[in-house]
This record gives sequence, structure tokens and C-alpha cells, in this order.
Amino acid sequence: MDWLNYHHLIYFKEIATTGSISKASEKLLIGQPALSAQLKQLEEELQITLFERKNRKLILTDAGKVVLKYADEINLLGQELLQVVKEKSYSAKTTLKLGALDSVPKQIVWEIAQKARSFGECFVSIIEGSQEELTTELLQRNIDCFISNYAGDFSRDKNMNSKSFVKAPVSIYGAKQFLSCKQNFPKSLSGVPMILPTHHSKLRHDLDFFFETKKIKVVSELETQDTSLMKIFASQGAGLAALPDIAALNLVREKNLFKIGTLPNIKEEYWVISSKRTIDNPIATKLIKSI
Repeated sequence: MDWLNYHHLIYFKEIATTGSISKASEKLLIGQPALSAQLKQLEEELQITLFERKNRKLILTDAGKVVLKYADEINLLGQELLQVVKEKSYSAKTTLKLGALDSVPKQIVWEIAQKARSFGECFVSIIEGSQEELTTELLQRNIDCFISNYAGDFSRDKNMNSKSFVKAPVSIYGAKQFLSCKQNFPKSLSGVPMILPTHHSKLRHDLDFFFETKKIKVVSELETQDTSLMKIFASQGAGLAALPDIAALNLVREKNLFKIGTLPNIKEEYWVISSKRTIDNPIATKLIKSI
């Protein structure tokens, strides 16, 4: 049986990432001669050339690019194994690391966490961040899946996938002093201060298109992607907010917010984003299948 030195792949991966034996040497705290010898040994074991020198830089050969792809995957599998052993994911109690965008209503996050806990004894750890941050965390196996109001960008990894699980109606909400806006809705929104999601969100594009087609001149007072902040500002009377109905339920019950009117044909869609793993988290697998 042929054997492959795991350390050789780690050293090769670092050299390929930095493009230099000297830089890799500094990061790995290994002398350059020793690192060069390890690289040469790996090339001899594989019987291929991994790099070409061009303008004093190391450039991956076609064979080197293939080896780097495997080295990346092997490294990720190693980290995944350490995580599984550290968290004892093979035992009765499993840890589910669940990511969520700030723009996802906390009610949805709570419901997903409760559903996960219904599949068996587990500890749920919730991590918030941007789409880019959570995608990186997912690909590095630091989280099991995350909830987003974006379908996802699979250009970084073809093993990523998304699953839509709810389409929530969107309505205009405001404090008591805005109840008069119920009359002649949605024309009544013209000239009224509004709290809107930021421009990079799909909901904002849908809202702008709706207001434009209806010839409604919106006064944008505040912009935020965080639905919790939108609710706070709206309940304090800073303006009207366009919110998914599921996000406003509690404040409506407590009469801190009032529904002014529902926007026709506008919905906020939510997805769970996941990535194929060699060692599956059983709770995450059941959760994704169930929604």
C-alpha cells in the first residue's frame, strides 16, 4: 500500500496559498531548507511537478492545482474530524451550530431552533453574521447551516445548496399615531416617514418597484437590514416600517405596533443554506429534510 504524508500536504497547501517558500516558512515556523526538502519529497512521492518558477514566484502546474484541491478538502476533513470529536457529536447529545442573518426575524430563528430540538437532545448554538461571513463559516465547517433571506451564491462551492421554507406576507406597520394611514392605503403612504431595509436586499427592490408603480413618494427616514432595529424605531414612532408579518406578531399583540395595511404580491422568502459534509450532523440533516 502506498502512503501519503499528511504533513507534506499541509506544507504544500501553505506554499501554494502564499506563493512563496519563504512566506510559508515564516507562517509555519519551519526553516526554508527543511520546507523545500518536504516539498521535493512530496513531488517524488507523487511523481509529478507541483510548481513552476515564473518571475521569482511559484506558480502551480495543472497537476499542482489538482493536488491543491485535494489538499484543501483533506484539511477541511481533518478540521471536521477534530470538531466532531471535540463536541462529541457522535454521542446522544449533538451540537447544532445554526447561523442567521440579522435580517431574518428572530421569531423564525426561534422556530427553527425549536424544531431542531424536537428531533432529539441537542445543544443549539446560534451565530449571527452577514451572508458572506456565514457562507465562509459554512464552507469552513464552523457552522452546520444558516438561515437567510437570500437564495445563496453557489459559485464558491458546488456542494452548497439552499431550500426555501417560508414565504411571509409583508405589511406596513407603525405606532398608534400613524393609524390614520389605514385610510386610502397604500396612497396614504406618500409623504410619510418610512423605515426601510437597505438597498442590497431583495425586499427593498420589491418595495421600491411597488412604490414607483403606484406613484407613491416615500420619505425614507432610516435604513437598516436588522428587523429588530426596524421594529424598535417603528414602535417609537420614528416612521412606518415594511415588515414580514411573522416579525411583527408580538409587538402587534402588545399593541406597540399596528398593521396599517398588507402590501399585495410582496413576500419575504427565507432559505436554509447548507453544504454537503462527509460526516453529517444528524440534527442538521433531519432539520433540512423537515422544512
